[in-house]
Amino acid sequence: MGAVVEVEGPWELAECNVALPAAPLDAPAMAGFLKAIDDVNWLADKSDGLRWRLAPQEGPVTFGLLGDDRVIVTLSVWAHFEALQQYVYRTGHALFMQRRQRWFVPLGGFTTAMWWVPEGERPTVEDGLGRVEHLRRHGPTAHAFSLRRQFDPAGVVVR
Repeated sequence: MGAVVEVEGPWELAECNVALPAAPLDAPAMAGFLKAIDDVNWLADKSDGLRWRLAPQEGPVTFGLLGDDRVIVTLSVWAHFEALQQYVYRTGHALFMQRRQRWFVPLGGFTTAMWWVPEGERPTVEDGLGRVEHLRRHGPTAHAFSLRRQFDPAGVVVR
């Protein structure tokens, strides 16, 4: 999917993803999600380019609020976009994504935001949710961008 974008300097790519569960996590409809989440997290932990991943804070997942919805939040930092893309689309995570309609309801609008952080910085859930909200309100900008419209650390559109 295009050439590797080399980013000079001490920058890493932060990513926040939100998903609205179709049912409470203890409902039978969510059993497949709960069964798969440990394997998906293990894949992330073994992925080249992963710098950090927020460990679950409430049971098997971390929750946060996006508007009035209580959403599941994933938050991670990667060496560069291509490392994140490799994990999301070219590992077992891709199979997990194919089943997401079983476990999650559409939120409408952007559900994944990315932004650059100084090397070693670890964003909070609140920061990630703020970036998703910014992306949903303003569209892709250097502050929070999407998978399809990306910016480099200097704020220049690269894709």
